[in-house]
Amino acid sequence: MRGDHSRAATVVDVATRAGVSTATVSRVLNQSAPVSPEVRERVEQAIAELRYVVNGHARALAAATSDLIGVLVGDLTDPFFPHIVAGVQEETMTSGQLALVCGTGGDPHREIEQLEQLRRLRAHGVILVGGALREAAHQAELNRQLGEFLRRGARVVLCGRPPIPGVPEATAITFDNTGGTVRLVEHLIDLGHRRIGYIAGPAPRSIAWERRHGFRLAAKGLARRLIIEGSFTRESGYAAGLELLRQEDITAIVAANDLMAAGALAAATAQRRRVPAQLSVAGFGDTQFCQDTNPPLTTVRLPLREAGALAGRIACGRDTPPAAGRIALGAELVVRETTGRVR
Repeated sequence: MRGDHSRAATVVDVATRAGVSTATVSRVLNQSAPVSPEVRERVEQAIAELRYVVNGHARALAAATSDLIGVLVGDLTDPFFPHIVAGVQEETMTSGQLALVCGTGGDPHREIEQLEQLRRLRAHGVILVGGALREAAHQAELNRQLGEFLRRGARVVLCGRPPIPGVPEATAITFDNTGGTVRLVEHLIDLGHRRIGYIAGPAPRSIAWERRHGFRLAAKGLARRLIIEGSFTRESGYAAGLELLRQEDITAIVAANDLMAAGALAAATAQRRRVPAQLSVAGFGDTQFCQDTNPPLTTVRLPLREAGALAGRIACGRDTPPAAGRIALGAELVVRETTGRVR
């Protein structure tokens, strides 16, 4: 906008140029609350470059939103999520904004309640992390809540969730759950495995469905495939692992996340099945503990921190969302020591 004198610069222009919220611009102008020297310098530079002049309307607009970015997370105890949240917080701090992390415990009613509270707090943006619930009534209420955010100019980012048909303005950052699972199962097939058990996540969750779909695609030609549903916890992985190991012909177990894979490894130890000599085990996510399991876990790596950082920049207004509304991130097979050839 440098050199464009066709209209007067607004507080929104200053906020966009400086990569901060309008509320942060207001704090710098009014000296109403502490702002870091780095953020203040960016705002003052933007004001100078845009030749911004303060007026009453601009002050009112700056007060219309807070410095708050709401981050809704399904399960704060799952090691999958802290990496995403860390990426978000790095970017909100850079923007001089505050990330308020809310754990829903996977409860759809709590998710709606927390969205309502964030809306009353006039959050500058909201990020929903993790799989969506595939249930019509919840989806309708979610659409209504997110529509209210968007109508007053807040940004909505779905991180690790598929796009919402009823809310096309929301930005969806998605992972290749299906393709990553396909590559993992193909790795086992290349090692000679033809009888593979799968520990799925809870069916109503979108990421569980996507990964289960990947398993079915890759395993459709196998001599035997057995699917048992877990709950993304280590305990459910242990119980499902024991059940799969009762099938004497199973040579490999794939779990829909690393926690359940860790449970399956513990079940193999309890049943005195040597990994990988007698049984191969693999997970999904490449959370930090994967290198410390015994043996280290073969899994699929997702760019969790990078996804969180991208979501944070978009929610803060520092990155422009793509016109298509969707950003697809990849998945990388990480082969360690829990998978081996059939003997």
